Amino acid sequence: MGTKERPRLCVFKSDQHVYAQLIDDETGKVLVAISDVKAKKGTKVMHALEVGKLIAKEAIAKKIEKVVFDRGGFVFHGRIKAVADGAREGGLKF
Repeated sequence: MGTKERPRLCVFKSDQHVYAQLIDDETGKVLVAISDVKAKKGTKVMHALEVGKLIAKEAIAKKIEKVVFDRGGFVFHGRIKAVADGAREGGLKF
């Protein structure tokens, strides 16, 4: 499974939303995908933290505990860091 048997946690942010996917690079398949498109209240950073927690919950349900974090060229700050923090809180290790 992916890089050293770990899927890749790929994060993308637009001006309004944040998206996260777990990708198995060996097969080229998306295992889990989460976004904050339907989030209503709160700040963008709060939404990003929730995306991290939700993707961790889905990954743990699929028996995935270790991932490689791919920030997609974005600086590790603000919403990107919030996704990482949420994923760690949810139980993922990277």
